[in-house]
Amino acid sequence: MSTKSVRERLLQWKLARETAGQLSGQAILPKHPLPSWFISSKSLRERLLRWKLARGTAGQLSVQATMENYPESSWFMSSKSLRERLLKWRLAREKISHQNKNKKDSDEVNGCASLKEVELDQSVLYTGQETMESSWILSSKSLRERLMKWRLAREQISHQNRNKKESHEMNACASLKEVELDQSEIDGEHRRPLSRKVRIRSSKINPYRVIILFRLVITAFFFWYRLINPVRNAYGLWLTSVLCELWFSVSWILDQLPKWHPVNRETYLEQLCLRYNPPGKKRQLACIDVFVSTADPLKEPPLVTVNSVLSILSVDYPVDKVSCYVSDDGASLLMLETLIETCAFAKKWVPFCKKFNIEPRSPEHYFSQKVDHLKYNIFPTFAKERRAMKGQYEEFKVIVNALVSKFQNVPSHDYSMKDGTPWPGNNTRDHPGMIQILLGRGRLDAGDDKELPQLVYVSREKHPSYQHNKKAGAMNALVRVSAVITNGPYILNLDCNHYINNSKALLEAMCFMMDPGINDKVCYVQFPQRFDGINAGDRYANHNTVLYDITLKGLDGIQGPLYVGTGCFFNRKALYGHELLLEPKWCTMMRKAPNETLGSYSSTHVLGEESSSLPGTELSSLVGLEECFGHSAFFLQSTLVEDDRLSQSTSPDTVLREAIHVLSCDYEDNTAWGREIGWIYGSLTSDILTGFKMHARGWRSIYCTPPRPAFRGSAPINLSDRLNQVLRSAFSSVEILFSRHCPIWYGYSGGLKWLQRVGYINATVYPFTSIPLVIYCTLPAVCLLTGKFILPAVSNLTNILLPFLFLSFLATWFLEIRWSKVQNEEWWRNQQFWVIAGVSSHLFAVFQGLIKAVSGMNMTSTVMTKKFHNDEFVEMYAFKWTSLLIVPTTLILVNVWAMVAGTCFALSSGYGTLALLFSKLLFASLVILHLHPFLKGLLIRRHRIPSIVIVWSLLLATLFSVSWVRVNPFITRFRGPDLQDCGINC
Repeated sequence: MSTKSVRERLLQWKLARETAGQLSGQAILPKHPLPSWFISSKSLRERLLRWKLARGTAGQLSVQATMENYPESSWFMSSKSLRERLLKWRLAREKISHQNKNKKDSDEVNGCASLKEVELDQSVLYTGQETMESSWILSSKSLRERLMKWRLAREQISHQNRNKKESHEMNACASLKEVELDQSEIDGEHRRPLSRKVRIRSSKINPYRVIILFRLVITAFFFWYRLINPVRNAYGLWLTSVLCELWFSVSWILDQLPKWHPVNRETYLEQLCLRYNPPGKKRQLACIDVFVSTADPLKEPPLVTVNSVLSILSVDYPVDKVSCYVSDDGASLLMLETLIETCAFAKKWVPFCKKFNIEPRSPEHYFSQKVDHLKYNIFPTFAKERRAMKGQYEEFKVIVNALVSKFQNVPSHDYSMKDGTPWPGNNTRDHPGMIQILLGRGRLDAGDDKELPQLVYVSREKHPSYQHNKKAGAMNALVRVSAVITNGPYILNLDCNHYINNSKALLEAMCFMMDPGINDKVCYVQFPQRFDGINAGDRYANHNTVLYDITLKGLDGIQGPLYVGTGCFFNRKALYGHELLLEPKWCTMMRKAPNETLGSYSSTHVLGEESSSLPGTELSSLVGLEECFGHSAFFLQSTLVEDDRLSQSTSPDTVLREAIHVLSCDYEDNTAWGREIGWIYGSLTSDILTGFKMHARGWRSIYCTPPRPAFRGSAPINLSDRLNQVLRSAFSSVEILFSRHCPIWYGYSGGLKWLQRVGYINATVYPFTSIPLVIYCTLPAVCLLTGKFILPAVSNLTNILLPFLFLSFLATWFLEIRWSKVQNEEWWRNQQFWVIAGVSSHLFAVFQGLIKAVSGMNMTSTVMTKKFHNDEFVEMYAFKWTSLLIVPTTLILVNVWAMVAGTCFALSSGYGTLALLFSKLLFASLVILHLHPFLKGLLIRRHRIPSIVIVWSLLLATLFSVSWVRVNPFITRFRGPDLQDCGINC
C-alpha cells in the first residue's frame, strides 16, 4: 500500500472518530476488502465537507446520530448531491430556530426535537438503515418535494399544538360547565314538587256531573207532580210522604255537592329523600311527634297498644327525628310496666324489621299473615331469624298476658311499683301528672337505645273539681308536653287500636308537609282508616268506603277532607291557632295592648343569640301570649321555634319539671286551650270541630291514599258495638249543630270556601235524616194496612217520571263507583248500613242532643274495642243488649206483619188488579232488604238476640197495630152530607 493511501485512510479514520464523538454515537469502522482502501483526494474532500455539515446539523438538532455499516460505494457523492444536502440542512436549521423562538419551556423543545428526529428520519437526514448508495443522489425535483413535505409537516405540527392548547382550554371549560350543570341539576331537583294533584279523567267525571244535573231536573219535576196531584182520600199520608221525600232530596244535594271536584294525589318519596335526606349528608327531614292515646288498659287490651307502639318505633324514618308519646288517661301501672317490657322487646324487633324490610311492622299482624314470607326473600338467614323472632314474640306475649292477669287480680287502689312505693295513679280521678322517658334522649341509661326513637309515657294530672274534656284534653296535654321535650313541627295522632301498616307512611305525609309549594298552606294530612278482622262481605260497613273513597276525595278537591280522628298528621302551627298568614289574630284581640300584633314577635326577637337559654330569660315581650298559651315561659318560647333547641340547651331535670307543669289540670284555666288552640272542646269526639276551626282560618288539608294503606286498626265486629260507635259520632255532630261553631252561621269572615261549608253542614245535619227515615220506613206498613198509597192513581206522567227517576238513581250509582273504584258490594253495604244506623244510632243521637241542648244533661256512651280471638268472626252475629236494636227490629216485625195482612186483605177483597198491591209489597220489601242483618238474626240465629229486644219489639209492633186500627190518622173519613147545608134532597 502506498504512503498516500495510508495517509488518506488515516485521515478518514480520524474524521470518522471525531464524527462519532460529536454525534455521541458509536462509530464502527467498516471492514472493506483491499480495493476499498483506495479513495481519491476529491472523494476525501467531499467526505470532509459532508462531516462538517453533519456535525453542524447534529449541534443544531441535539440528536443522536448512529454510524451504520454502509457499503463502500455509499461514500461517493457528487458535488450536486452535496449542494442539495447543504440546502436541505439550511432549511432544517431555519425551521429549528423558528420553532425554538416559539417554544417557552424545555419540555416543548424536547418534544419538537423528537418530532424533528422523525422528520429527519423520513425526509431530511439520511437514515443509514437499508439505504443504498443511490439514496444519496437526489434531484432538484426531489428536493422541492421534500421541502414541500417539510412545510406541510411543520403546519401540521403547529396545528396540532394549537389544537392541543384549545383542547386543554375546552377541557377546563367543560369541567366548569359540568360543575355548573351538576349545580343546575341539583337546583332543578330542589325545584321539583314532592307531590302532585291528579284530577279524575274527564271521561269519567263529566258524565257523573251531567247525570247529577239530570237527576236534579227530574227530582224538580217529580216534586212539581207530587204537589199538584195530592191523594184525595189520604191527605195525611200524602203530605207526610212529600215532606220526607223533600228532606231526602235536600240531604242528597248536601251530600252530592262536595263530590263535584274529586281528586287523587301522588307522592314522590325518592325526591323527598334526595332533597332532605341525602346519603352522607346532614339529615334535614322534619321531626315528628307521634301521639298514642289510651284510657283503660282493661277495656283496650295492652297487647293492642304495644303493637301500635312497636310499629311506630320501627318506622322507616330517621330515629332521631321520631318521638312517640303514649297518653295513659287511666294512670294505669299496668300500661307503664307493659311499655317497659315493650322497650326490651323493641331492641330485638326494630333491627329485625329494618334488616329484612318487612311489612307490616306490628308483630301481631305480621306473624298472623297467611302469606308465604319466603317467596320473594333473598336473605339466606331470614327463615332462621324469623323463627327465632316469632319465638321471642310469643314469649313477650306471655309476659304481657301475665301482667294483665296480675293486675286484674289486684284491687286498683293497692297497686305498687317494684320498689314498694304506692303507685301515684291508684285513684284514677285524683292523681298527679306523671312522665317517664323510657327510650331515647333524656334517659340516664340510654347507652343501647341510640338506634331506637324516643318513647315517653305521659299521664296528665286529674282532680275531681276540674273538667278534663276526655280525649281532646289528653291530646292538648300531649301537645304541650311534646313542645317542651322535643317540639317536633309536625304531629301524628293514632288511636291505641291502630298501627302503622306502611313503614313509609311518615315519608308520605312529609311529601306534602315539606313541599315548598304547599307546605305553608296545609294544616293536616289525613289518611283513610282501614281495618283488619272484617269478613269479606263487610256486613256492617266497617270499612266505610263511601266516606273514605268518595266523600273525602271530593272534599280534597275543594279545601281538604274532614278530620276523622286518627291517622292524621298535624302542622303544629295550625294547632296553635294561627291564621293562614301564620298570625293568631285572636291572640291579638286578647292582649291588653290591642295595637300590638304577634307579627312583631319573631323567634329572633324572643330568643336572640343569648335568649335561647331557658326559663329565666327575659320574656317581657311574651306577656300578652300568656293569656292564650298559659303561664309557662319555657312553653311560650317553644311556640316560636320549630326544633328542640330549648330542651337541648337545658338540663333534663328542668325539662321534666316544665313538662309536669304544663300537665297540671289548672294550666288551661283562663287560656285559649280548647277554644282556639289545640283540639277544640264542645263535642264528644272533637274531630269535626277541630278540623272545621282550621279550615275556617283559611288553612287547607290534604287527603293521602297511598297504594299500601298507611294505617290499619281493629273495628267493632258485632252490630251492637258498631252502632254504639256510630252513636258517638252522630251525637258529636248534633252537639256542633247546636253550638256557636255551627257551620251554618260560623266563620263567614274567614277563609272557608262555600262548597267546603256545604260539606261541613252535611256532616252536622245528617243525623236528623233519621226522623223522616223512620217515618218513611213505617209508611209501607201503613199503606198495606189501610189499602191506600202515597201516590195517586197511575197516569201517563207518572209512567214517565218514576222510571226516569229510578234510572237516574242507577246511573248515579254506576258512575260514582266508576270514578271512585268502589266495589258494588261495598257501595250496597254502605247504603244498607245508612238505613240501619239512621233508624237506630242517628235517631238516638238526635234525641240525646236535643235533651243536652235543652236541659244541659250530658249524654255519654261507650265503645268496645275488638280483642284478638282465634275465630275472627265468632261475634259477627252476637247481638248484645242495647236500646239501639229496638227500633230497627220493630220496623222489621211491623213490615213483615203488614205484608202478610195486606196480602190477605187484598185477596179477600177481590182486587181487580194486583198492580197497586205489587207496588206496596215492593215498597215494604225495600225496607226489609235494607234491614236484612236484623232479619237474619231473627230467623237464623235467634238465640243470639237478647230476649228483651224481641219482647220490646213485639210490644211496640202490637201497640202500633192496635193504635192504627183505632186512630187511622192518614185516611180521610166520609161522614155523609150535611143536611143543614144542602137539605133533605142533597
